[in-house]
Amino acid sequence: MQKANRESMVHGRMPVLFVGHGSPLNSIVDNRWSRGFSALSGKIPTPTAILTISAHWYVDGSFVTDSLKQKTIHDFSGFPKALYQVQYPALGNAELADQVCKLISEYQPSISFDWGLDHGTWSVLRWMYPQADVPVIQLSIDQRLDTPQHLALARALRPLRDLGVLIVGSGNIVHNLQDAFSQKRAGTFDVPDWAKRFDQTVLEVVERYQTKSLLNLTKTEDGRMSHPTPDHWLPLIYSYGAADEGESVSFPIEGFDWGSLSMRSLIFG
Repeated sequence: MQKANRESMVHGRMPVLFVGHGSPLNSIVDNRWSRGFSALSGKIPTPTAILTISAHWYVDGSFVTDSLKQKTIHDFSGFPKALYQVQYPALGNAELADQVCKLISEYQPSISFDWGLDHGTWSVLRWMYPQADVPVIQLSIDQRLDTPQHLALARALRPLRDLGVLIVGSGNIVHNLQDAFSQKRAGTFDVPDWAKRFDQTVLEVVERYQTKSLLNLTKTEDGRMSHPTPDHWLPLIYSYGAADEGESVSFPIEGFDWGSLSMRSLIFG
């Protein structure tokens, strides 16, 4: 079924994807998460191109990659040598980059030739499209914007879906690295109650398209514990914003890794 879907033509609007990418190790090991990433491509039509919003490009300003040959960025440390040897040679797409810049012109975007594909992007896509045969570009997250502005920017990207572009937000619905590393050192991996509650609350709020509640979730006690910093939360806002209210929402991947990393993934549409 996956092969047939990969060879099909794109019909109608592309869905929108949010992926909980978790540890970079998921890109080189066979586990429930990497198998989940691999299965995602069989659940959606074949895209003409991919636009990703990764937690790991969180900077001052809105930037879009535009290099035909993009470098694979190994933006982490302390992992096995094999992880630093991974390359994901997907081509860029200058035409798509220009379209993105026009759609979000209000935010004064710029083309970046310095960035490439960080692990928030390639650790997932190398399982979804292992041949790297779909063009990919990245859009940065401008840390100067507030959450409603991020949502508005994401909504401006909606027309891309009618062009066969797959919009992918890559972060984690729960992402508390201090707790996760503490559990990893202790070898416990117990999911904290606050993490379970926040993950479930997000599920319910998103399913009901309760936008106001979603925008304020990280201000709650559970939200502050789940996201000490906003970088891994905001990609969900982008995926949600690129969806149309009332579209179907499914959760093809669920569960926690390292205790405090929700690996929940969502498909809108």
